[in-house]
Amino acid sequence: MKFEDGLKKLEDIVKTLDEGKIPLDEALTLFKEGLALTKELSKRLDETEKKVEILIKKEDGSMEKKPFPGEDL
Repeated sequence: MKFEDGLKKLEDIVKTLDEGKIPLDEALTLFKEGLALTKELSKRLDETEKKVEILIKKEDGSMEKKPFPGEDL
């Protein structure tokens, strides 16, 4: 599943739960699904963030690759 699709599904789950118009058993099932989806999306974001590098332009005009700020290496 694409990240954007997962995020949309999570938003739909939150909206449904916020409305409060579903039976408790169904709400609990959706809540569990939302937690699992949140964990997966968070993991994917962390993995992607580790891959991001910022190009910094040096005084001489050349480019230098730097790790993403906040990366713990």
